[in-house]
Amino acid sequence: MKKIRNFSIIAHIDHGKSTLSDRLIQKCGGLSEREMSNQVLDTMDIEKERGITIKAQTAAINYTSKNKKKYRLNLIDTPGHVNFSYEVFRSLYACEGALLVIDASQGIEAQTLANFYSAKKMNLKIIPVINKIDLPHAHPKIILKDLEKIIKIPPSEAVLCSAKTGKGINKLLEKIIHSIPKPSGNSKKLLQALIIDSWFDNYLGVVSLVRIKNGILKKNSKIQIMSTKKTYKIEKIGIFTPKTINLKKLKCGEVGWIIIGEKNILSAPVGDTITSVKNPSKKILKGFKKITPQIYSSLYPIDSNQYRNFRTALEKLSLNDASLFYQPENSKALGFGFKCGFLGVLHLEITKERLEREYNIDVISTSPAVIYKIKKNNKNIYINSPENFPKNNKKYIIKEPIAECTILLSEKYIGNIMNLCIKKRGIQKNMIYHNPRKIILIYEIPMSEVVLNFFDDIKSVSSGYASLEYKFKKFKKSDLVCLQIFINSEKIDALSLIIHTSKAIKKAKKIVAKMKNIIPKHQFEINIFAIIKNKIIAKSTIRQLRKNVLSKCYGGDISRKKKLLQKQKIGKKKMKKIGKINMPKESFFSILYSNKNCSGKKND
Repeated sequence: MKKIRNFSIIAHIDHGKSTLSDRLIQKCGGLSEREMSNQVLDTMDIEKERGITIKAQTAAINYTSKNKKKYRLNLIDTPGHVNFSYEVFRSLYACEGALLVIDASQGIEAQTLANFYSAKKMNLKIIPVINKIDLPHAHPKIILKDLEKIIKIPPSEAVLCSAKTGKGINKLLEKIIHSIPKPSGNSKKLLQALIIDSWFDNYLGVVSLVRIKNGILKKNSKIQIMSTKKTYKIEKIGIFTPKTINLKKLKCGEVGWIIIGEKNILSAPVGDTITSVKNPSKKILKGFKKITPQIYSSLYPIDSNQYRNFRTALEKLSLNDASLFYQPENSKALGFGFKCGFLGVLHLEITKERLEREYNIDVISTSPAVIYKIKKNNKNIYINSPENFPKNNKKYIIKEPIAECTILLSEKYIGNIMNLCIKKRGIQKNMIYHNPRKIILIYEIPMSEVVLNFFDDIKSVSSGYASLEYKFKKFKKSDLVCLQIFINSEKIDALSLIIHTSKAIKKAKKIVAKMKNIIPKHQFEINIFAIIKNKIIAKSTIRQLRKNVLSKCYGGDISRKKKLLQKQKIGKKKMKKIGKINMPKESFFSILYSNKNCSGKKND
């Protein structure tokens, strides 16, 4: 255990975590030059295409120090986007130290601070790494001053390096083995292993990533999952280097994988404790906090025949993604689907793309909604759907979630950012002025305004230089209404949404106008209504497709023509009552995605 070092690599998005992981693996001989590739730990195609890390990945590498001592380094490369902060939290929980990577040209950003405080809260040893010093516009000396002033870490603690060229990597490796403490725990104690992550493999079944806190985990031994009390036999055990290496046992302090030959994807809950059947431990390790989704959106398969496959795919994804929540739902307009909870809009987008790529299921999603708190007679009810919104607002106190947003920016863009926050109904709480390059603005903004476009808007008004970190702060009383869309007399539940009164009319007009453009003409008149509290606030009409019933009427008395027109009029009225509107599911895309996603293609 004296020769083991467990650490995570954490940073703001696009600061070079994955590239640094590549260099550490390459330097320690984890992979040969032929086997190496860019972002070698990013296993999903979507990660490499977008240049972002979605799932935290591990690698156990061997390093021989300058004094000829051999060490085992267990590194975990974590995501950088704010939507995947839960992955970072779980990774930090399995470590004794963290490499805080900072771009030498961009400097300290919002997620840098958030990751630093998370690691500090867990009492981890933090090593600042000033990366990309090879860039012509890098200014490491200024970054070191910011490090001391903003994060309160002495410049002497930092390591300057370039993950791209390999400069400074040897110095970083030495810093890791001398600064990060050895793992705590005892091999002679009863077995306690923490499940860091689990995923489903089509050939092997459930694969679990574990950290041995106490005892030794051996192949063919019988284990017990402490929360479920179910027992399994370990069929295979090993480590990632990042190649899959089979071993006979994992010792105390090590991070590795196990396969229990189980196809039930709920058999290895993330955050659970593994112990031995023969000599079980009575204490459960302090696991992970239960994550509450920030937004909810309903997902429906475009092909209704794929519903069963869709349900199975979500079950498998939920094992691979512990922050994904889902429950069955039915919509008149879109059929059977699931109400799903996500950490943010990028998380929603990535989940949809994974469903399409990995399971060949095309899905349609409703507009993202946040959780609202409704109070009546001192009882609190939490809702995430417009369907549950109270009809009589006067009897209820309705509160919306408020996010505390930390925005890092330079003095040049402070006016643009403040105007944007005001438009988003934000209230300024603090402004910390470090220097013209680093100003921290702290705003309280409704979560519904943050999850839709706020990330993109900040990047747009600051030319990409400002950064955002947010977290849930509190619930606050607000003037909210439920906007419902009707086509003739039928409510389109998939388009209903909860919205602030100040933005309701503008949004209603936008939806109604869009629907008028996408719904084809029918042989009867179609009326589109936007309704709030039983009052029509926006309306549009699609005129009927008129058939010329007089085309075969040659000559004759005018009464004959009037008779045909009257017959047509009666038929139109009857058709309007019983006729069904032809509105394909694909047409919902242009309405449900009228708001642009807040994700972007970034290099991680």
